[in-house]
Amino acid sequence: MSAAATQTGLFDCRDAYVATLETLAAADNRIVAVVNDSVGSSKLGKFRETFSERLVNVGIAEQNMVGVGAGLANGGKIPFVSGAACFITARALEQIKTDIGYSDANVKLCGISSGVAYGELGPTHHSIEDIAWLRAMGNITILVPSDPWETEQAIRAAAANEGPVFIRISRMGVPALERPADARFEIGKAEVLRAGGDAAIIANGTMVCRALEAAKALAADGMAARVVNMASMAPLDEAAVLAAAETGAIVTVEEGVVRGGLGGAIAEIVAQHTPCKMKMLGFPGFLPTGSAEFLMAHYGLTADNIAASVRGLLGR
Repeated sequence: MSAAATQTGLFDCRDAYVATLETLAAADNRIVAVVNDSVGSSKLGKFRETFSERLVNVGIAEQNMVGVGAGLANGGKIPFVSGAACFITARALEQIKTDIGYSDANVKLCGISSGVAYGELGPTHHSIEDIAWLRAMGNITILVPSDPWETEQAIRAAAANEGPVFIRISRMGVPALERPADARFEIGKAEVLRAGGDAAIIANGTMVCRALEAAKALAADGMAARVVNMASMAPLDEAAVLAAAETGAIVTVEEGVVRGGLGGAIAEIVAQHTPCKMKMLGFPGFLPTGSAEFLMAHYGLTADNIAASVRGLLGR
């Protein structure tokens, strides 16, 4: 694994992102990086040193950054446009819509430090609406990897995928998830990390490890909860959602707003095809200032509350 663990055994997925980008760039000179004065926060210092002519720093000008990325794509390059997720999506939403989405430009948007990673900096720095905004555009592939392995795979898949892609890259420490040796990442496909027929927990990003912890606690009480990693938000694996709905109870968990995000996306499918009990865990809207852990605990994004939500749906 390319990313280094901390003493707590947790990984910063930015490390997997930059290591993978450097490997891809060494093999393909079309790959370039575009940043908004975010070389440090994107951890692209080594990339700049190795590929000095293939990194464009536009300064604190996110709208220009997205436009430059679209121009490079039009010139045959494969630009990875990298910066804080809150600023890429909020400040440059019109450029994402017009220059990249409408134009179907081959640009890879890398939203760094997504969700509430910048917790203490407050609502201006929380990136919790990004998935909802981008899902509304229709033709942008949206990936929300859960750990270093999946981050690497998502970056590789984005580079190989023709067309616009948004990858949500967390800076908060997450564990490396256990997977079989033949595990594969595929755009448009969900990953069942734990089998179960009593209920289903559908999560992505930093919430997947918490969903697995919740399922383990439920198993100790005799309840078998399926855990589905929905890293591919667009396109969404509808078959996996319908299969989860057959359990009769779904809890969705996301580090973002539930309206239009993962919970909303799952509800759209379930309501039209296989109605079942649902509980959507996430954020209600603007959040107070506080650490990431405080915010997630305050709004119930913990293994204990996920497990309690499943018990509530099952009446246990």
